[in-house]
Amino acid sequence: MVNRVAILDLGTNTFHLLIADIRNNYIPEIVYQETIAVKLGEGGISKGYISDEAIERGIKALVKYKLCIDKFHPDQIKSAATAAIRSASNGGAFIEKVKKITGIELEIIDGDLEAELIYKGVRAAVKIEMNSLIIDIGGGSVELIICDKVKILWKKSYPIGAAWLMDQFHHSNPISQSEVEKLYRYLDQNLADLKEQLHIYKPELIIGSAGAFESFAKMQDAGFKPTFVKPEFILDIEKFHGISNMLITSTHEQRLQMPQLIPVRVDMIVVASLLIKYILKICEPTALKVSAYSLKEGILFGLVK
Repeated sequence: MVNRVAILDLGTNTFHLLIADIRNNYIPEIVYQETIAVKLGEGGISKGYISDEAIERGIKALVKYKLCIDKFHPDQIKSAATAAIRSASNGGAFIEKVKKITGIELEIIDGDLEAELIYKGVRAAVKIEMNSLIIDIGGGSVELIICDKVKILWKKSYPIGAAWLMDQFHHSNPISQSEVEKLYRYLDQNLADLKEQLHIYKPELIIGSAGAFESFAKMQDAGFKPTFVKPEFILDIEKFHGISNMLITSTHEQRLQMPQLIPVRVDMIVVASLLIKYILKICEPTALKVSAYSLKEGILFGLVK
């Protein structure tokens, strides 16, 4: 028996479509996948709404996705609208407009469920054998999950995604030392509970979930390509610091010339680098890995009985 499912992951920066077949509860087979840089948070994320221009980009992407979904005839459609939509004052209006134009009924998920789904995706990609910290840096939120080999020990979704951090702290080109210090002071004040949990569980491994971490993997290894066959990659911690230092001190124009950076990540990679460096400092892991699986794969593997 084959169950074909279409999964929509609607993030602050990008909208993802994943269509897969689940055959007799074995590892799913990918039928189609696409990512569109919608930049839903652009122009409004710090003000708590989705701009008219961003709404139009989102609708355009979902109209395209609906054509794909109709072509592949899935048995069910699953969706997850995350930080930008759930925190926007007009997020509900956006959901209604999508339904009216495309017929797709989107589901807004809260931060707790988002973290749980990310964990399920990462667990399917990376063999977790020790206490680990999963980091998922989205545009609108950051999910942090401490887990062991069998379960989640602690999780929290913070509304401090890369788009929001950039809007608050990155105004110079390149980012100034005073902006870096201001960002670190903010993290000190707002990640106190993470520090407590790190002290309790002492994770030895950090696993970065997709997004910015894939950019770091590409910059370490030009041949890196996230696939469903090989979804795990080892990041060398020392090399990460070298790459991140280079990115933090670079200009916008210099980053535009870096082929490993997709356009939507050219500027957000700076604050993402600073956030990761901060967490590495307070966690002191022995290893750093990248999972090509994240939220959408968490939804998919959650359907495999």
